[in-house]
Amino acid sequence: MSQRNLHVAVIGAGPVGLAAAAHLVSRSVSVRVYESGDAVAANVRKWGHVRLFSPWAFNTDEAAKAILKGHGWQEPQGDVLPTGNDLYDAYLHPLAETPELRSVIETNAKVKAISREGFSKVTTRGRETSPFALVVQNGRTRIEHASAIIDASGTWQNPNPLGASGLQAIGEDAAADYIDYGIPGILGADRATYAGKRILVVGGGHSAANALLDLARLAEADRRLQVTWALRTANLVRIFGGGDSDALPARGKLGSDLKSLLESGRIKLVADFSANQVHVSNHAVTVTGLTSDGVREVGPFDRIIVATGQRPDLEMTRELRLDLDPWLECPKVLGPSIDPNLHSCGSVPPHGYKELAHPESGYFAVGVKSYGRAPTFLMATGYEQVRSVAAFLAGDLEAANAVRLVLPETGVCSTDLASRNDQTGCCGGSQPEAVDACCADDANAKAIGAAGCGCVSQPEKIQKAAAMR
Repeated sequence: MSQRNLHVAVIGAGPVGLAAAAHLVSRSVSVRVYESGDAVAANVRKWGHVRLFSPWAFNTDEAAKAILKGHGWQEPQGDVLPTGNDLYDAYLHPLAETPELRSVIETNAKVKAISREGFSKVTTRGRETSPFALVVQNGRTRIEHASAIIDASGTWQNPNPLGASGLQAIGEDAAADYIDYGIPGILGADRATYAGKRILVVGGGHSAANALLDLARLAEADRRLQVTWALRTANLVRIFGGGDSDALPARGKLGSDLKSLLESGRIKLVADFSANQVHVSNHAVTVTGLTSDGVREVGPFDRIIVATGQRPDLEMTRELRLDLDPWLECPKVLGPSIDPNLHSCGSVPPHGYKELAHPESGYFAVGVKSYGRAPTFLMATGYEQVRSVAAFLAGDLEAANAVRLVLPETGVCSTDLASRNDQTGCCGGSQPEAVDACCADDANAKAIGAAGCGCVSQPEKIQKAAAMR
């Protein structure tokens, strides 16, 4: 079967998937968007109660805005922080309802698997001239064909488990009725679930911070509520963030507020704790884990919030030839630039279709899925990715290669995290000034202290990580 006259398949109608469709439509490239939810942005709506720390200016795409403005859309004020629901109501839903996009979006359409028509993963000869074959479920199962794939299916639906090893903790399935993953609506729809209860929050990222701060607000009205926070690390420097040094003030404030909350004694911290078992007894749960001092049990709790991040769904692409980073599960070329073991100060170099490409010609994972298991992603990154990919698929190599990406830095330096003394934070010091000093000369790879810790420049980081891979 020839690829001529086939559409480009976009998997996922979230912010980045819709942006990809907008760019393709603007370039007169035939496109079809497959969304597994009953409406667009299904994952966004699941965390709709959460306020983003990036303002509107970072959360809208230029091609999408151009389509919307053609229908009288008024752009939200750029410096306002939207919630997920705001993003859906004021931007994503109106975009999906434009004539340009409405006709190319299919909801309740889950892509179960992707391959090449007539070719298993093993077969090479003639592979690149064969179209992609997608197994799509929407009431019935059918095969759809496409000339290229832009996989913007995200990772939200694949949360990491409670177990610190990356596997489910023993008993995690049996305790499913006591566990929530991600960021539940603690102050809204799920308020009754948490009011007056003993809650354990596991995780050290922005999701955990949001959950902890919401629980603290709920506890102001209900002093019976008890909150415990469990972390694998004993070093909180990166978790608390850059504060006033963060180029996104709301992101910096999230970490500062969390630090103040912990210092107030309103939450109990269990650091250096790697959960590996959950036990249910008398309508409560206890969690057992390893620490540097041996085995420890915490609890009992009425509820556990597991906010340990997400991972990509690789089963869907099992029959495709992908070159993935061995531990992040992102495109291998991109891995060294986003590796949290090396990544410094929030800076990610510009990347487009070249860095996102795989041996399977024509397949591109974009958006948060392109980061695999890496924990930090901004929508602006995804918008530039799909602009480049769409230009490439349209044959405009000049535009595809002109990749520009400037992201707001976090104000926190994560340097050689294999440092022998993880307790001391960045470059041997736990104080903010040590962090600032470490970040101050990042571009010149300034080494600080005798412990071998130092900010590593982006090219050196890439070389170091590439050698490890």
